[in-house]
Amino acid sequence: MKTFECKKCGFCCKGESTVSLSIEEIKNISKFLGLSEGKFLKLYTVKKGKYRIEMKTVDGYCVFFDKETKLCKIHPVKPAKCKEWPFVSAIFKYPENFYIIRQFCQGLKNFSWEDLKLLCKNLNKEKNVLK
Repeated sequence: MKTFECKKCGFCCKGESTVSLSIEEIKNISKFLGLSEGKFLKLYTVKKGKYRIEMKTVDGYCVFFDKETKLCKIHPVKPAKCKEWPFVSAIFKYPENFYIIRQFCQGLKNFSWEDLKLLCKNLNKEKNVLK
């Protein structure tokens, strides 16, 4: 069975928008950076709409993406949606979604739709065993 290995291409951190942050994630990231929540929010986030708070982007990438090392500067406390990438729920629903993401994610380049379904099936088995 194939396993996923991140190739550090930066695709997952690229875009004009980032993931929404939960209150818990704001607390964890602030603490990790040694900042008050207010200071963190002011320096690193942007409010979108009435309730959505997300990290700022710089040159089309998440503010915490290091272009030189191709790593997340807050990796130990990065948001849950970042941790699950590229295995977001939409990728499992329709093959078209998988093929779109695969075009850009270097770690999925050698995966087929069948490989992805098998990996998902085995991951779910592991989760059940670990409960």
